[in-house]
Amino acid sequence: MTTPDTRRPRPASDILRTALRRNRGAMIWGTVLMGLYQAGETAFPIALGLIVEHTMRERSLGSLGLSIAALAVIITTVSLSWRFGMRILQKANTTEAHRWRVKVAACGLQPVARDVDLKSGEILTIATEDADQTADIIEVVPLLISSLVAVVVAAVALGLADIRLGLLVIVGTAAIMSVLSVLSRRIGSSTQEQQARVARAGAKVADLITGLRPLHGFGGNHAAFRSYRKVSTEAKLQAVTVAKVNGAYAGTALALNAVLAGAVTLTAGWLAFDGQINIGELVMAVGLAQFIMEPLRLFSEMPKYVMIARASAERMALVLAAPPVTTPGSEHPAAGGNLEIDCVRYGTLRDLKFTVAAGEFVAIAAYQPRAAADLAAVLAVNVPPDAYEGAVRVAGRELGELSVEAVRAHLLVNPYDGEIFAGTLRTNIDPTGTSRTVPEAVEASMLTDVVALHRDGLDYGVRDRGANLSGGQRQRLSLARALAADSEVLVLHDPTTAVDAVTEQLIARNVAKLRRGRTTVVITSSPALLDVADRVLVLDEGAVTAEDTHRNLLAGDADYCLAVAR
Repeated sequence: MTTPDTRRPRPASDILRTALRRNRGAMIWGTVLMGLYQAGETAFPIALGLIVEHTMRERSLGSLGLSIAALAVIITTVSLSWRFGMRILQKANTTEAHRWRVKVAACGLQPVARDVDLKSGEILTIATEDADQTADIIEVVPLLISSLVAVVVAAVALGLADIRLGLLVIVGTAAIMSVLSVLSRRIGSSTQEQQARVARAGAKVADLITGLRPLHGFGGNHAAFRSYRKVSTEAKLQAVTVAKVNGAYAGTALALNAVLAGAVTLTAGWLAFDGQINIGELVMAVGLAQFIMEPLRLFSEMPKYVMIARASAERMALVLAAPPVTTPGSEHPAAGGNLEIDCVRYGTLRDLKFTVAAGEFVAIAAYQPRAAADLAAVLAVNVPPDAYEGAVRVAGRELGELSVEAVRAHLLVNPYDGEIFAGTLRTNIDPTGTSRTVPEAVEASMLTDVVALHRDGLDYGVRDRGANLSGGQRQRLSLARALAADSEVLVLHDPTTAVDAVTEQLIARNVAKLRRGRTTVVITSSPALLDVADRVLVLDEGAVTAEDTHRNLLAGDADYCLAVAR
């Protein structure tokens, strides 16, 4: 695995353009229908003005009936165009939001982590709220265009009555948009900061829930609550700031729109009083002045939503544009399961060197827990190969040369704190549903008593993070999952710290029996697991300082005896 090439970040504008481009069809139809809706709305006061003018001139029941029919057509057009236009746009919006949610989630779930300084809770917020707000651009653009259509139609109609009325609408709209564009930029920056603070609060909650049990154990829950309250208060204050900016924006837009509508009404009244327009044109002008406030409101609000969508897209770009921590190779390991650690220096590890032959069961007794964690991280490829000195070889191939899929298929590292997912015992043991060794794994991990406790057996429901299981049951469930994977090389990190001594003895014998002929490494201080290993490596101060069987080391190494004897 090599250091990745520097890539040009994918800016927010690219994300928005992608969303617009792949929804062209829906947006075109939505724009046509919403434009028809706005044109119909605009035509209503125009038709009223014409009806008043012609009815007063001809005083005919036929003309009145024709006018009523025309109004019915306009109302029907307005109703149907709005109904089907919004249906098309909202379907496209929700579909696009789904695509971005899946894309962000896929980035977080890729085998190779991305180099992004965000916690899982923040990525969750990006994959939900920000994805939804980014997809809103699909509705914003058609509504913006349709509102512009309404303003243009109104300006043309008023201009035909008197050019000054038409110019007043055009100039007034341009002035309103100029003022609001300044405020919309402030909304975008404030919203982006609010989203970041809300995401941090969400990440804090996720961390607290993960560590809830230990927090209660040592009485740290009150301090943790105060820490969360501080982060949440910051998010609240920023939300208040955003609400103030939004309120100022909405109030300014409403006031300016009302001023323009009032100016059109007063100008039309003055022109009618002066005899420059007739009564029908006055009715039309007054109706349009009242109607135009709605499309003007929509038209003036759209820049705000554009800035919000852009702010959300910029947050999504943090995840989507982040380069992978490392670029994996493309090779596959050869047949066999030997594991070689060659002069690895990382964290607390100092020129660590040892070899595990194919089919061998080796236990590693690490005197310092940090060294055990560093070794497990290196073997799990949680640390990029270029971040440490030395080499790790699997079946003769360096990890940097192998594809991530090949590493995961050949080498499995089961952490001591393996996650338990909501579902059933079975889906936790065999998530893909393809394992052929589930019964053997259940028996070897001593999970049989948990299965026997419940009428549903392996189909017993498990809550999120295994909340309805004890610590020992969760640990055995995680071990069963690792054994059911039946990988060529299996590394277990402290797999029995939460079980009693008798169960630990049984698990040790069962694991040794089940893994016979397969390469197995157990990082542990458990005497039971150390005893069943073919040999034990002592890891002290980051290097192997002794190597022998467990019983020989007990007999001849006082430090070892002190470290592992219980």
